[in-house]
Amino acid sequence: MRETFGDAVDPTLSPPDRGRPVLGLDLGATRLRAALVGPDGTILARAEAPSATERGAAAVLEDAEALLTTVRSAGAPGREAAGAGQPLGIGISAIGPVDPRAGVILDPPNAHPSFRDVPIAAELGRRLELPAFLDRDTNVALLGELSFGAARNVADVVYLTVSTGIGGAILAAGVPLHGPDGTAGELGHLLVELDGPPCGCGARGHLEAIASGAGIARAAREAIGSGASPMLAAIAERAGQDRVTAADVAAAEDAGDPAAAGIMDHARRAFSAAMVTIADVFDPTLVVVGGSIARAQGDRLLEPARAAVRETAFRSASRRMAIVPAALGDDVGLVGCLVLVRFRLAGGE
Repeated sequence: MRETFGDAVDPTLSPPDRGRPVLGLDLGATRLRAALVGPDGTILARAEAPSATERGAAAVLEDAEALLTTVRSAGAPGREAAGAGQPLGIGISAIGPVDPRAGVILDPPNAHPSFRDVPIAAELGRRLELPAFLDRDTNVALLGELSFGAARNVADVVYLTVSTGIGGAILAAGVPLHGPDGTAGELGHLLVELDGPPCGCGARGHLEAIASGAGIARAAREAIGSGASPMLAAIAERAGQDRVTAADVAAAEDAGDPAAAGIMDHARRAFSAAMVTIADVFDPTLVVVGGSIARAQGDRLLEPARAAVRETAFRSASRRMAIVPAALGDDVGLVGCLVLVRFRLAGGE
């Protein structure tokens, strides 16, 4: 039977198992983070290292095993022998695309070629002698927000992270939407401008190309190159042109730079357009927005999107759909690993 997320919040586990922690691994583009996560979502122990994906999959697996072993030992001293601290399993939140059913990282962009078709769940499960489960980072974040964050008790939710890139995840009638290939929910690749700027995927005009940290930085480099922004040019002269970030552009906007203001306004309008599409296509009750840029912008990003949905989305969606900030911050992936393990052990997909 296909379990819904609601069934998996309190999965059919024996009473002792309900009190057992989970090992969580968050494999990002720049950081590798591990934690022992208690049954209430509390981080009992944590460790991290640079993910260093350019070193190859084998090296990252070695680092992941070491971090997980460290937090497993640190989090439950004196209890593991008696079984009380023995983890229930390993949850892995990873950059995509992934095959969540097979536990395989498929072919993440900007990573070492050896990351193609890496069976990370099976390998780490074998090394640590625990059941291990994998999903894309945004899907795991959604599970965390559903159990412990901004989306509790909601069955139809879209999660978006607006950071260096833009990712998404979808919960429909209590069931995570993976699609036949496990790659559904790549909402950063919603088309918002037919003739827009190039996206890292090779297409043009995607939300990620305009409103992500990478997209904003690209637009800043163009403004510097054309001489449109002396303020951004001064930042680039100090830090190096390749080091100008979205945070620099936002700061320049606040300081009165017209070019920077135009870049940030373009990003916010693209985000608003995507929110209208999400409302009309998925008809969710709630959209939860996380990520470093979303946290920094706050209502400056979310309020225009709310207004656009009210004004232009289908009436049923516009009356009901709320757009709210994520609640769990940087720990959302680690906390979500607890829910992922419970969900999969309960038979969820």
